[in-house]
Amino acid sequence: MATSQAAPVDPHSMEDATPTLADNGTPQPEGEEILSETLYIQNLNEKVKIDVLKASLRGLFKSYGEVLDVVAHSNLRMRGQAFVSFASPEIAQKAMKEVRGFPLYSKPMQITFARTRSDAVVKRLDITNLEQHTSKRAEQKRRTRYSNPLKQKFKAKRMAAEIDGAAAAPAARRPNVQMPDEYLPPNKILFLQNLPESVTKDQLMALFSQYPNLHEVRLIPTKKDIAFVEYMDEGSAGVAKDALHNYKLDGENKIKITFARK
Repeated sequence: MATSQAAPVDPHSMEDATPTLADNGTPQPEGEEILSETLYIQNLNEKVKIDVLKASLRGLFKSYGEVLDVVAHSNLRMRGQAFVSFASPEIAQKAMKEVRGFPLYSKPMQITFARTRSDAVVKRLDITNLEQHTSKRAEQKRRTRYSNPLKQKFKAKRMAAEIDGAAAAPAARRPNVQMPDEYLPPNKILFLQNLPESVTKDQLMALFSQYPNLHEVRLIPTKKDIAFVEYMDEGSAGVAKDALHNYKLDGENKIKITFARK
């Protein structure tokens, strides 16, 4: 069942970067992109633990250059979103171009440039102005605490719900539990990890076509040690998974095969 995507983050509720508002608190015009060292990522899988998500993002982006910082939180405004900072806008631009749409934990990432520099970037590239940078952000946060359009919209919805008598008691918060890959429910798509970086699509096709009903093999150009293999049905995928899990494709490293997350 699809999960609802959190509204865009309040730019003054986080510590490091501003995703969608200009410096004066007004919405950034749609379609306008200004190069930045920091990428703003949306549509992330909210079921993944924050520490796992941050480690996955760092691992995915480090091949493009040094990752200065990864910011992600589990609160309501920030869930499903993250910020990744690099040492230069050019590195960030290349990473965004190649990774945009990559299905991290089965959800294609939506990536844009963050609206302002993160603290980590200022510390690395402009440390003499760090105090001015943090003071300006704190002042902007104080100034727009009650006038921020995102907060006003949220407050208006809450007031409307109370007037209509529709405000319900908050539901008990469910623990944020990440199911281990080994116990995921059956899926016709298999997720392969720990592949040799030299592996080819033809090699995987030859390996998995030993088992009936193979439909497709998908490699990830920017992440060569993982791949997806799709069968026509869950039963066929399960047979291949059980037979080839821990198979030494290069004679040394065992490949890990699990059902893909739905």
